[in-house]
Amino acid sequence: MSRLQGKVVLVTGAARGQGRAHAVAFAREGADVVAVDIDSDTGGIGSVPYPTARAADLAETAAQVEALDRRIVARTADVRDGAALEAAVAEGLETFGRLDALVANAGVFSQAPFWEMGEQQFRDVLEVNLLGVWRSMKAVAPHMIEQRRGSMVLISSVNGVRGNAGAAHYAASKHGVLGLMRSAALELGPHGVRVNAICPGLVDTPMTNWPGVYDQMAGRPGGTRADFESSALHYGVLGGQGALAPEAVADAAVWLAADGASGVTGQAIPVDAGHLALPGYNPAPVQPAADRP
Repeated sequence: MSRLQGKVVLVTGAARGQGRAHAVAFAREGADVVAVDIDSDTGGIGSVPYPTARAADLAETAAQVEALDRRIVARTADVRDGAALEAAVAEGLETFGRLDALVANAGVFSQAPFWEMGEQQFRDVLEVNLLGVWRSMKAVAPHMIEQRRGSMVLISSVNGVRGNAGAAHYAASKHGVLGLMRSAALELGPHGVRVNAICPGLVDTPMTNWPGVYDQMAGRPGGTRADFESSALHYGVLGGQGALAPEAVADAAVWLAADGASGVTGQAIPVDAGHLALPGYNPAPVQPAADRP
């Protein structure tokens, strides 16, 4: 039986990657979908070094949901714009009459040593990855409180529990998501609303498929997709698994939203092929200046 038959989910960042996987997975389990994402053709995020989603990507997500015989409201909305999110939620409620789950997935990534980042670069990541999650939760919370049920699934990262050299702003934003999740679980629990987070490891999405990440995975400039695939095999502990498919994260989100997780709230669930079980990162040793050749 479908675990989410008759339910309605809001997915942010739904146009591609993990967001599309969430929308399709929920639809496959019987849910109708409210899907939102940015349209880079009308306004992107200047400091993000890879192409962000376009309206055509969101239309493809809608087509895949409809192919599963589920209904979808797909609207352009930037999670930096609370009014746009509230309008999408209102349209979803008008169309479907209810809202049972949120997958706060929208996120961006960029790289630089923290002391070289401009303030706008730091703010862009926080605005999407942390404040965007808060705005999404804020848009749906009154309706879930009124119906005295609901499940919020926030997408954090393994970088929510450990640092990321070269992306301190990203790690800070994902740490913040976990603090927000734990606090919201306490506040919403008495209203019957559950709040949890997923901490994905390395996932194969547009966010990880650009030269900066290839260089990081290769450990040198000039990294390639082949370097990414080879290095990804060392990221987790499961033999033969490299970067995870987005569907692996979506499967966890479905479980957290369904009745099978009715007793689960305030938890951060790693979906990382065992990455967090590995020993910590050790940088190359640095010789004292006096000992260098």
